[in-house]
Amino acid sequence: MSPVNDTTFTHLVFLLTGIPGQEDVYLWIAIFFCLIYVILILGNSLILFIIKRDSSLHEPMYIFFSMLAVTDIGLSIATIPTILGVYLFNSRELSINACFAQLFFIHFIHGTESCVLLFMAFDRLVAICNPLRYTSILTLPRIALMGLACVVRSVFVVLPLPLLLKRYQYCRNNVLSHSYCLHMEVMKLACADITVNSIYGLSASLSTMGLDALLIFFSYVMILKTVLNVASRAECLKALKTCASHLWLVLLFYSPEISLSAIHRLMNSSSHLFQIILGYIYLLVPPLMNPIVYSVQSTHLRAKLIRLFLQ
Repeated sequence: MSPVNDTTFTHLVFLLTGIPGQEDVYLWIAIFFCLIYVILILGNSLILFIIKRDSSLHEPMYIFFSMLAVTDIGLSIATIPTILGVYLFNSRELSINACFAQLFFIHFIHGTESCVLLFMAFDRLVAICNPLRYTSILTLPRIALMGLACVVRSVFVVLPLPLLLKRYQYCRNNVLSHSYCLHMEVMKLACADITVNSIYGLSASLSTMGLDALLIFFSYVMILKTVLNVASRAECLKALKTCASHLWLVLLFYSPEISLSAIHRLMNSSSHLFQIILGYIYLLVPPLMNPIVYSVQSTHLRAKLIRLFLQ
């Protein structure tokens, strides 16, 4: 396959892929995705509305969850156009610049969400291990700085990905496995040595999400150690219950993230259909389940939701 020269670079398109062999039910798949996106956006927006409206929820734990809801809505907005375009209008072509922009926002939002999950673990660590200093440590200005640092980190780590991809020439058979763009897949379509991108992409993932996951693990080791040393069995269960929702969020986020990354990097011979389904789980399940899990586990938030619906 011949590489694309500089004059045709801006006119190059990538071809997105739906679910091969299921073209006759694309309309039903599109309806299903529309329902998922409506539920996802409404659920996270409702959580944001309740937290903003009720001053009793203006606590660090709920502020961090608001950040998580914002990232989930942002991820939906970044992926809705191309996914629904494929299934509703069979619009498979995506310009190279639009593809690079989309992969930037997807990876940027995932990096930010990982950072927010780390902050939530730190919140639980301070609340359980040092409760007397909780309000003095997690002040609103400090939380704002943490959020800003999280965004800045994600921008600086993810921005080189599309910039590095723009250096390459691409072969004309630019068919992607998903109905959206991911760095680890786009880079494999380049007609060049992609060692730099591969090393940088892996290093970026390990230094951000990998480090976040490790710090979350150590946070819970310290929480467990503190609870077992100072609490009775009943107090121990009560303290761990406050961490249950966050642990579920961590598992929902990192499990598909690690699985999809491993498949693209290590298992090129894996089932194409399995890659597609896992890709949608990676994109849709965490933002869909986050408000449900948190609402079920948080008694205070659940009470506010029930009261709102009754009104």
